[in-house]
Amino acid sequence: MPPAPTVDGATHLHSGKVRDLYRLETGAYAGHLLMVASDRISAYDHVLSPGIPDKGEILTRMSLWWFDQLADLVPGHVVSSTDGVPEHLRGRALVCRPLTMHPVECVARGYLTGSGLEDYRATGEVCGIALPPGLTQASRLPEPIFTPATKAALGDHDENVSFEAVVATVGAATAETLREVTLAVYARAEGIARAQGILLADTKIELGTDDSHASDPGRLTLGDEVLTPDSSRYWPADAWEPGVTPPAYDKQVLRDWLTGPESGWDRTGEAPPPELPTHVVDLTRQRYVEAYERLTGQRF
Repeated sequence: MPPAPTVDGATHLHSGKVRDLYRLETGAYAGHLLMVASDRISAYDHVLSPGIPDKGEILTRMSLWWFDQLADLVPGHVVSSTDGVPEHLRGRALVCRPLTMHPVECVARGYLTGSGLEDYRATGEVCGIALPPGLTQASRLPEPIFTPATKAALGDHDENVSFEAVVATVGAATAETLREVTLAVYARAEGIARAQGILLADTKIELGTDDSHASDPGRLTLGDEVLTPDSSRYWPADAWEPGVTPPAYDKQVLRDWLTGPESGWDRTGEAPPPELPTHVVDLTRQRYVEAYERLTGQRF
């Protein structure tokens, strides 16, 4: 992965698979964070090459739109998308409040797929929640479920854990709040997406506390990104059928190519993934743009 670019007046703190994080040192927003969404894309815990053109800006616009839709459920960490953002990063960077993040990936699932499907096939459960027999790929669950995971370091894989494990990590009251807020976010987003002919299969959010908030120190706050195709699975409603993998509005196109015969890549081996061909890059970008435009009603 290439090194994060230098940003004047800011200290680089961390680079993840997609985002670069800085602390602003000067100006009106000194002490705040600058979160920059790159065009990098990851799959199966590898950062792939090349990136997806415009992806960082698409994700940033979509996150901003969703933060607005969710503001009455849980406040977001975004302070500004323009003021305090260097000119060359506008459109893909946000000034955010620093949060004390809970060490839990908060995941809600309304449909069975991905690691949830793998766990179900092995045990009949997902994160300790018993599910009815006979479910298959893309089955709609009787009701949405909270399926938390551990936060993994770059290059490692998030591991699904039980609710009891979350209680042991953050305490019963906080664990219950994380579950309640995650399911409320999913319910709100699922309804909005469904109205646009899109199914929200699952989503992952990150929650922390805003210890510096003047009127409500320690309030629970939504951080990172929210409800983008990088953290959520979106399916066209008219193509959904249990037992069949729908043509997702996300990087599933890319995942399918990597694990298909054309790539020649062994996911279980030690060799890194091959370079993405142009047609996979173009189709992935097309799916991201379509997701943004269909959900928000705005042109990219």
